[in-house]
Amino acid sequence: MSYFVYLLKSITPGINKTYAGYSTNVQKRLIKHNSNAGAKSTRGYKWKIIYQKKFETKSAAMSYEHKIKKDKVLRKRILEEFDK
Repeated sequence: MSYFVYLLKSITPGINKTYAGYSTNVQKRLIKHNSNAGAKSTRGYKWKIIYQKKFETKSAAMSYEHKIKKDKVLRKRILEEFDK
């Protein structure tokens, strides 16, 4: 089974938020986030996927998710690539 780390960006007008997570099915997880059934911090906003990376193990995905959540420089670089 493959795992994916993803970065979401809010498409709610006037909101500049991102959210990082991991899942085995990113599209299904996005639907949950957008229907207010995802993580508590994503509720009340609409999201789009701006980045995803595939991992072969859950532990590798969780490790990278932690890194992307803590590394503001990496997150900013991903956002800049998306905004091009």
